Order: sequence, then C-alpha cells, then structure tokens
Amino acid sequence: MQGHLPPDVLHTFRSFLEFYYIARRDVFTENDLDRLQNAISDFHTCREVFSPLRGGKGFLLPRQHSIVHYPALIQLFGAPNGLCSSITESKHIRAVKEPWHRSSRNDALFQMLTTNQRLDQLAAAHVDFTKRGMLNGTLMESALAASSYNFSFPCILLIYFLRFA
Repeated sequence: MQGHLPPDVLHTFRSFLEFYYIARRDVFTENDLDRLQNAISDFHTCREVFSPLRGGKGFLLPRQHSIVHYPALIQLFGAPNGLCSSITESKHIRAVKEPWHRSSRNDALFQMLTTNQRLDQLAAAHVDFTKRGMLNGTLMESALAASSYNFSFPCILLIYFLRFA
C-alpha cells in the first residue's frame, strides 16, 4: 500500500490495526493497556487526515467513539474475547428500527412493543409447529395423505385449477 496512499492515511490505518490486534487479546497486562491507550490516542489524532473530505466538520462515528472506553472496560470486566458490536447492531435493527418503520409514529412505543411481542409469538409457534411436524410438506400433500381417494397427478392439477380459477 505504501506508495499508493498518502503516508498520513497509512499511519491512520496502522494505528487502528494496532488497536484492533491488541484489543483482541485474551489476557491483558498493564503494559498491554498502555499500548492500547496509545494506539487509540494515535488513531484519534491521525484520523483527522480524513476531516477535509467531510468539509472540515471533524470525524466522529459511534463505533470509533466506543474504542475510547475499551481500556477502562477491560480493567472493569476483563478481555472482550472477540466481542463484535455488529451482533448488537443487528439486534437493534430487528428490535427497534424495523418496528419503528412499521408503526404509524402515533404512540410508536406501544406499537413497537406489540410488534416485537407478536413476532416473538410467531417465532415460538414456528418452533412448536416444526417440532410437531406440522410444517413438513405442503398443504396439498397433507390433504391427499389424509384422503382415502387415490388421485393421479393430472386429476390433482384439475382439482387445483377448478378450485382457484
């Protein structure tokens, strides 16, 4: 990448990657936490190289801000062991954003909670029905299996088209 990107951009990526590789450790010493803090500080200083791209408005993204808290959280709770914020982001989308878009925005919280409750009930019913074997095959196959008549395939097609035509 050297020679293809400006040195400041490379330094920014190097700082972030250093933070990333240190943060993924299973065990931390005081020296590791100091190196982690230095990598974060270095990254926050170097990332300003991208500021002109945003019209000088600075550069702040939620996930970039969250790395500031890593050293203190590691001291309080231990190593994150590969924790990925994408998991919580996808849960947030499913539990908050999608129900919000489905709501009429009038008493949205109630509508969102009702939507989530009904989606949970549907998921539980799906698990229950699968366990009972109720979702195996199609409705037509189930009806034919329960029937005492011996239908041929052309006859089944004729019945289907007569019924839904």
